[in-house]
Amino acid sequence: MTLVEIRALRHRVLHDIDLTLAPGKLVVLAGRSGSGKSTLCHLIAGIMPPASGDVLVGGRPAHRVTDWATVSLLPQRPALDPELTVAENVFLPSRVRRRTADPGLLDRLGLGPIAARPARDTSLGEQQRTAMARALVLVPAVTVLDEPTAHQDDEHVSLVLDAITAVVRDGTLAVVATHDPRVIDLADRVIPIVSGTC
Repeated sequence: MTLVEIRALRHRVLHDIDLTLAPGKLVVLAGRSGSGKSTLCHLIAGIMPPASGDVLVGGRPAHRVTDWATVSLLPQRPALDPELTVAENVFLPSRVRRRTADPGLLDRLGLGPIAARPARDTSLGEQQRTAMARALVLVPAVTVLDEPTAHQDDEHVSLVLDAITAVVRDGTLAVVATHDPRVIDLADRVIPIVSGTC
């Protein structure tokens, strides 16, 4: 079964990309800074349409998919509401979509003790894990995670990796842009991005 299909993609720094990605897999986009990993993440997450070619999620153009139960994103900058608590930020997608969420996700990512703290009063690593929990809270069909371990110490990296592998076991396609060999070692598929192509 195909979940994400990328055909004849060209978008500024990206060119000649053709990929088919299946559900329940951890797919790593690996490459140097500036190679196009984040741009490809944004295209799969539907933040922008491609200049040419198609990026399809479940047969639909990715930029037309607006449901976080279908496609979610952990961007490099967490994009949290600083006034909301950690828990309120995490469960925002479930409240907007009126869907059941997994309350245990906070504890699994080490956020339980700070759940009632405003996001503005948390560290960058805590903010990144909060944004990751928000991306995973609906157990989406596809989650796009851009450098999910970048701001984590070793103890918290293991929590992040456990959370990723758990959603993959539940059937989510996780597309992860990373330099981290600990993530790469867990991948079902590694796609090297070199100068905008793979």
